[in-house]
Amino acid sequence: MSVISNEKVDEEKVQKASKIILQLQAEMPKYIAKGSGPFLAAIYDDNGNLISKEANSVVAEVCSHNHAEMNAIKAAEKKLGTYDLSGFNLSLYVTSEPCIMCLGGILWSGIKAVYFGVPSKRVEEITGFDEGFKPNWFEEFQKRGITVYGNIEQAAGEKVLKDYVDGGYKVYKPER
Repeated sequence: MSVISNEKVDEEKVQKASKIILQLQAEMPKYIAKGSGPFLAAIYDDNGNLISKEANSVVAEVCSHNHAEMNAIKAAEKKLGTYDLSGFNLSLYVTSEPCIMCLGGILWSGIKAVYFGVPSKRVEEITGFDEGFKPNWFEEFQKRGITVYGNIEQAAGEKVLKDYVDGGYKVYKPER
């Protein structure tokens, strides 16, 4: 699948995001071995400085909102000493498309750009996790000045998810 965006695709941004997302995917087995879920997020400033990097810790910390994106935002806010990250021109890179909860957290945090790997449809097909109802979120983020790029290094991310499921690790989801 080709890269998608809510702006004209900028190949320089895609190349930078590809490098970061591939690195995150390569690090995932180390985090999984320590009890993390199969998602990793990192926040960088516009100078390329890593501000925070956090994995999903829902199962390990017994807390349903401890998704990688939410953990990374929390760590960035703590490090920078503010709940409003908008003045720092930050970008979030994540191994898979953010779920509905994480979209809200991203929107309200002040993050300026989101780059993700595996799209929600594939996350749901591979893991069974319900990503939530997310109508027109690319357009809604664009209206709010948040750039989005997706399907970046999707195959590498899908392999991590498949290995996680095949490894018998817990895929958290509420019973319906």
